[in-house]
Order: sequence, then C-alpha cells, then structure tokens
Amino acid sequence: MQKRIGVVFVSRRNSLRSILAEACLSHLDPKRFSVSSCGQPGHVGREFHPAAIGALHSASIPVPQRPPRSWDELVRTHPSGADFVITLDAATESLQPPWPGQPDSALWSYPDVAAETDPEQVAHAAVQMLFSLRRRLELLVSLPMQGVDRAAVRSDVRDLGYMR
Repeated sequence: MQKRIGVVFVSRRNSLRSILAEACLSHLDPKRFSVSSCGQPGHVGREFHPAAIGALHSASIPVPQRPPRSWDELVRTHPSGADFVITLDAATESLQPPWPGQPDSALWSYPDVAAETDPEQVAHAAVQMLFSLRRRLELLVSLPMQGVDRAAVRSDVRDLGYMR
C-alpha cells in the first residue's frame, strides 16, 4: 500500500479559498491524497464563508467537516507534516512557519473575494474560483507522484500556479 500524499492549502482566513481547494481535492482523489487547510493565526474565520458552502453544494462536493483553523493548530495536530504546501494567498506566503518535514511549496494565488461586500459578486467569484481550482487539481491528481524525480514533480506543482 502506498503512502498517501499530504497536501495543505493555506489562505489568510481559511474560510473560502483554502476550503474550496481542500474539499475539491478530497473529492477528486480521497484515496491517494490526505488533504487539509489552514489560515493565518489571528485572521482565521469562525466559520466557512457562505459563498464557499454555496459553490461546493452547486458542484455536489461535500463541505469539510472540521471548522477553519490556523497553521499553528494544524502543525500542532499533524506533526508529521505534508508533502506539499500550496498557498492560495500571496500575502500570507512569507508569513508562514517552517513546516515539519520540509514539504515542497507552491503559490497558486487567488484574489481575496471574501473581502468583497456584494454577496452576489462573492458567490459568483467563488463558483469561478472552484472551477479554476478544479482544473488545477485534476492536473495535480494526474501527475505521477511515486517513483519519479521529486524536483520534476515540485516544478510541475509550482507551474500549475500559472494556469488561468
């Protein structure tokens, strides 16, 4: 039996972007990937953004069961680390702690649509973001992860951040 590939998605509040990514990858390949998400301490939302829940429901993707959490909490509860840390918010990239196990990292920058004030605009943007994330994650799932050059996989995962 192969080891599951650990992926952590990071965004500032862990209420929309990283939740969409976590739920989508968990939905696409739950057997091969162990997926979690987290946000910046002091900025983490108390609950998932309604637009994230709406976007996931519209795509028939289950909403994650656990509430938003900070990266401090994630590192404390999952000390073995991850294979990949994918940051979805350029503003938090330089603030992150050293991750246990020295995982490969990538930036897939998405705008902070949760900060918008118009609920209809946020809902529409969340659905568009989910479609974009799903395209990237389908490609991630298709990558050969076992028995290949780790630098090549790292490069491929980082390159996915440049997709539009």
